Amino acid sequence: MNEVAIAFEGLTKTYTAKGKRVEAVKRLTLTIERGEFFGLLGPNGAGKTTTIGVIAGTVKPTAGSVRVFGLDAVRDYRKVHKLVGVMPQEEALDSWFLNVREILVYSAGYFGLAPREARRRADALLKRFDLWDKRKAEVKELSGGMKRRLMLAKALIHDPEILILDEPTAGADVALRRQLWALMRELNAQGKTILLTTHYLEEAEELCGRVAILDQGELVAVGPPEELTKRVGGDVVEIELDARPAALEAAKGLKALAAKVKAKAGTTLKDGKLVLPGTLEDPAVLETLSELARAGVKIRAIHAHRARLEDVFVELTRGLKA
Repeated sequence: MNEVAIAFEGLTKTYTAKGKRVEAVKRLTLTIERGEFFGLLGPNGAGKTTTIGVIAGTVKPTAGSVRVFGLDAVRDYRKVHKLVGVMPQEEALDSWFLNVREILVYSAGYFGLAPREARRRADALLKRFDLWDKRKAEVKELSGGMKRRLMLAKALIHDPEILILDEPTAGADVALRRQLWALMRELNAQGKTILLTTHYLEEAEELCGRVAILDQGELVAVGPPEELTKRVGGDVVEIELDARPAALEAAKGLKALAAKVKAKAGTTLKDGKLVLPGTLEDPAVLETLSELARAGVKIRAIHAHRARLEDVFVELTRGLKA
């Protein structure tokens, strides 16, 4: 049995705003295993930030609990604090009077690291994230990509077991996003448990072994992205047939073929369009194409439609709202 890194048990958080009671998170029960790359998805206001805030110790739950490697995130805050590293969405760098290297050394002090060890770790991270040449620079001298890498280094300065990444690539261009993806994969491969929140659903598909989708504070789905996409029909291949009378008359055994094709599970044939579940690599799809060719049925076009996590997201939530 795999070790549980994070366990939410009936987690509930209620706020009162303008005299109105609002449940930001509603009875969330969920487990994340050690070493997982796990995605927490949902529209704005779904409860993602509140949920990770409880783990990080910045939000106190109204009811329920969060355990980190068996430790209560509220009662055992000091111990949990050392197990978790957080990379926030917004820039959180002590840039008033510290240079890049000093920011990391100073941050290490929050976790009780001795100055000598703090400097050693800071230097190692600066070299690892290609920031060594900027170690004496002020934050304002860094590019956007450098700032992102520095924030990740800051989250890792105490070598946490769990890394929480809150929208780590928000606003990043394609090149930087790919660079950050590579760093995240490397950290996960080295054993870090990663909890990722993102609005880029392609990012979740690319990186996460499992995802949970929240909507209005409630858990509406959890599982591997490829399994969740089956909820909206999965991958399909659409074959557009030449349905002109002359073309159909030239085909051999068309009625028998139509009956055979329709008998296949999940297949539809309507208005000259044959829709098959699967991809162009699936044996059943390839066999159907061969049968059409043998029967002399002309094909005008073939379209492969891949089911995406975005389709599931839109169907299960209020949609992609800003």
